[in-house]
Amino acid sequence: MNAALIVAAGRGTRAGGDLPKQWQPLAGRLVIDWTVDAFLAVPGITSITVVLHPDDMDRLVPHPRITVTAGGTTRAASVRNGLEALAADPPDHVLIHDVARCCITPEQITAVLDMLRAGAVAAAPALPVTDALWTGAGGHVTGTRDRADLFRAQTPQGFDFATILAAHRAHAGDAADDVAVARAAGIAVAIVEGDEDNLKITHPHDFARASKLLEHNMDIRIGTGFDVHRFGPGDHCMLCGVAVPHDRGLQGHSDADVGMHALTDAIYGAMAEGDIGRHFPPSDPQWKGAESHIFLRHAVDLASQKGFTINNMDVTLVCERPKIGPHAQAMQEVLSRVTGLAPDRISVKATTSERLGFTGREEGIAAQAAVTLVKTCA
Repeated sequence: MNAALIVAAGRGTRAGGDLPKQWQPLAGRLVIDWTVDAFLAVPGITSITVVLHPDDMDRLVPHPRITVTAGGTTRAASVRNGLEALAADPPDHVLIHDVARCCITPEQITAVLDMLRAGAVAAAPALPVTDALWTGAGGHVTGTRDRADLFRAQTPQGFDFATILAAHRAHAGDAADDVAVARAAGIAVAIVEGDEDNLKITHPHDFARASKLLEHNMDIRIGTGFDVHRFGPGDHCMLCGVAVPHDRGLQGHSDADVGMHALTDAIYGAMAEGDIGRHFPPSDPQWKGAESHIFLRHAVDLASQKGFTINNMDVTLVCERPKIGPHAQAMQEVLSRVTGLAPDRISVKATTSERLGFTGREEGIAAQAAVTLVKTCA
């Protein structure tokens, strides 16, 4: 098992803005979203623990692979809190990462993980210092320093879990990073080649550079889905995960949730992965009467495995009855729980066909959906 520990409890003000930098917008999303999703895109990461300020514990959108824990008064204390939270079900390795390094790529994460798998007790990315180094005072150069064997440290920094937990438990005071804690405990740390683009947002101008990197390296996909189910006997319709009372039900091999089916096909379509029928053949009896959230969750997980994040989703239900408006918010909340997407990135709406066609004759319900997938490329 390999866990990621993302440190996001800071309240630093050097980055400017009214909010801590992890909660500020960047290239259409929040800084923390970019960071977390990079780790979600790595299949080798089995769980992610995000260390948050106590005031922020309910701000992160729930996700089945993510847990949150409260941070401490220093970075080292926050990391230790996160490690102690993981100790209840300890992983083999842990990768500790600063949330402000939001341009981290799945490839860089995997490189650190591979070093640990190869037998290193600790490994961290770094870049050799190539610029001349000066000392200075009063606006003038006062001396020079030799740059030989100097490196610029980055994260994620990876460790054998039991080893770094013991090191943090024995460490007094704060530390610049977890390599410092490891070195204080006598642990050898292997250097992994770093990435110039793995910048840490510290000052206001860093947002512009990070935004440029993320937008330049994005693979954006748009997918659409369309589904239809006829009415039959029943007393409710399953629509976007909500049992909507009605004098008839929808007929289908599964639970006939036309909204979830359209959304699922839209996600598959954006990845050129066919449709529900390819992944869950109707000829297979095990899917008879299946709840449609199984299909939607599979599509979401497949997107994550391929390195994609769902940016937003939009579904329109077409019917005369039942009325969708009173249930739209509940549908939005269910879709958020199933997909891990924030409710404000999910649109559920309805329209009629002005009494035209099979929906106008109230013979069934149709749904049309669109989704946007985003992947940060190396």
